[in-house]
Amino acid sequence: MIFEVSASLEAPVEIIGAKARGLVEMTRLGLPVPSAFVIPASACRSFLRDGSMPDGLDDAVARIAGAGTLVSVRSGAAVSMPGMMNTILNVSRARVREAVPAVFSSWNTPRAVTYRELHSIPHDLGTAVIVQAMVFGDRDQHSGTGVAFSRDPATGERALYGEVLFGRQGDAVVAGESETQPLHDLAVREPGMWEELGSALAALERHYRDACHVEFTFEAGRLWFLQVRPGGLVGRAAVRVAVDLVDEGLIDRRTAVARVSSRDLRLARALYISTTADLDVLARGIGASPGVAAGRIALTADHAVQMARSGPVVLVRPHTSPVDMHGLALAAGVVTSRGGPTSHAAVVARSMAKPAVVAATTLTVDPTSACVFAGSRVVPEGTPITIDGASGLIVLGSPAISEGAGDPHLARLKGWAASRSL
Repeated sequence: MIFEVSASLEAPVEIIGAKARGLVEMTRLGLPVPSAFVIPASACRSFLRDGSMPDGLDDAVARIAGAGTLVSVRSGAAVSMPGMMNTILNVSRARVREAVPAVFSSWNTPRAVTYRELHSIPHDLGTAVIVQAMVFGDRDQHSGTGVAFSRDPATGERALYGEVLFGRQGDAVVAGESETQPLHDLAVREPGMWEELGSALAALERHYRDACHVEFTFEAGRLWFLQVRPGGLVGRAAVRVAVDLVDEGLIDRRTAVARVSSRDLRLARALYISTTADLDVLARGIGASPGVAAGRIALTADHAVQMARSGPVVLVRPHTSPVDMHGLALAAGVVTSRGGPTSHAAVVARSMAKPAVVAATTLTVDPTSACVFAGSRVVPEGTPITIDGASGLIVLGSPAISEGAGDPHLARLKGWAASRSL
């Protein structure tokens, strides 16, 4: 069975996946979502078992895409697996039959298997596939793409946060290969769209009663939403959001206490590189996932796996992609010279509670020579470094580590948890 994405679609997330469920909810809220249909996860399991394809695929494509219209073909499992499976853009209508099996098959790629093992996701679920009419962020000067959070993913502060690229396609921001612009640049260049984006995120927060982030594309001045994910913040950010949502009347104290995990409580202990002593600063980037990590520089995912057998490593890359998953899994932290706080490296690091620094643009990472270059400095692979995923600081050696001041949001949450009158 194939499901059209519409406000009336009631299929549960276990059948149509989290991404399609999000499209349905945004459609119900009246947000602009390109027309789409979803092939359920059961079809993926059938394909992986015997190669069978779902009936009615050609008719479904014809309903959402007229002659000459291109579509995207994306994975959408019940549990979010960011970047772990294939996405195919700009697919013509004779080519959907080739793209869908490619996305189904990506369920069993090594990176996807590794991610599921790390997050205890069953291997037999399979993925739904979403086929959606394309919108083009590279159409003209009033087109682009971005990722927007309703609250700062590092701190939990209530403020729009994210990245945008003008004149680019929808996968460019999350790929982390391009130099992005702060989301607020949208307010300068397209103020009407900025207002629309803020209103949409506020509506999504009220609907989900949680912080949310969206992927969006704007084409010729018109805004389109491609994905929404509620929650996903960790550590101090998760604590602050839970407490603030109580103050804003969206959830009660009992819900706030239940929503914050033991991992979040552990990560809420703010560690940072002490600046009271002289530091041998190698570079500064953007803090993308809080915490401090120390280890030897590994310049490829394979090297990270090998080197981690004899001690902690920090994976240092120009940017990461899903094929780096095995190295990310074993690294204590990650640094990229390109990409921003919504790039693949940042999203995966936050999901695994690993410190990350991105956009360290003064670094040149050269795996061929097994060195990192920072101005006139040459730092060989294997050199010990320490990174601060809040401040974006990258230093050589093992500097002193300090603990930040107490968090008033954490203190309030602990008080609620200890109270018998939630």
